[in-house]
Amino acid sequence: MPSASTQETPPYAIEAYGLTKSYGKPAARVLDHLDLRVAHGSVFALLGPNGAGKTTAVRILATLTTADSGTARVAGYDVVADRSAVRRAISLTGQFAAVDETQTGEENLRMMARLTGLSRPAARRRAEELLERFRLTDAARRPARTYSGGMRRRLDLAAGLTGSPEPGVFFLDEPTTGLDPR
Repeated sequence: MPSASTQETPPYAIEAYGLTKSYGKPAARVLDHLDLRVAHGSVFALLGPNGAGKTTAVRILATLTTADSGTARVAGYDVVADRSAVRRAISLTGQFAAVDETQTGEENLRMMARLTGLSRPAARRRAEELLERFRLTDAARRPARTYSGGMRRRLDLAAGLTGSPEPGVFFLDEPTTGLDPR
């Protein structure tokens, strides 16, 4: 199968067939032959009770763990054979905000932007854009430890967009944890 770089546009943003994953001894199956196709440009939610395998599915699709069986492609790239390409094409935020509490909101975003390869001036501009977009401009120069839980979560979501304003796929694991309903 040709790589995504030689294809015009892969048919789906996410494709998974028969994904299975077990943990522990004795093995407890947390994902049982998951089949999934998500169209480009769509918003998709994977819902289920605690322990249903939602986070495990996201971790497999984001190349943070491997499936015991099955295949998956994200943004046209195989999650096993093309891990680096998948990681360049996605953004991911976890259930809990992962921000440096000692840095300001602006410093957090600038640091993340630099880690994704933006120049200093581009990182500064990107941080300013995201602070405004996520309604954090007034708190930009305050240490993140002074933010409310909802503000820290918004900062974390903004950090997920520092490298690309429009990632091919943006995985949000438990995205509403700690957010205000506004």
